[in-house]
Amino acid sequence: QVQLVESGGGLVQPGGSLRLSCAASGIRFSIYTMGWYRRTPGKQRDLVATLTSGANTNYADSVKGRFTISRDNAKNTVYLQMNSLKPEDTAVYYCKAQYFGSTVEYWGPGTQVTVSS
Repeated sequence: QVQLVESGGGLVQPGGSLRLSCAASGIRFSIYTMGWYRRTPGKQRDLVATLTSGANTNYADSVKGRFTISRDNAKNTVYLQMNSLKPEDTAVYYCKAQYFGSTVEYWGPGTQVTVSS
């Protein structure tokens, strides 16, 4: 059974930092493309960042230069380092795993990030 579990969300002041983690089980983690997405109330879930098994990254324009996605294949974990946080980064952040070329997606339950003074 595939399971993704996010952690590390919380309340942070503007300009602050958070690091999200997503621990995966039930998949051959190292060969999966891992991604972070976010959703605000009333909006669709948007791409934040992705990281392929070959270490290729892709970032939303709104987070470039502030967020960094990384992975530790030995720990089956993907991270999202978020710096210089802004109120508009407030959202529920979701982790996704998808094997290249497959339509099957695995999602975590999400973790809330709130940026507010």
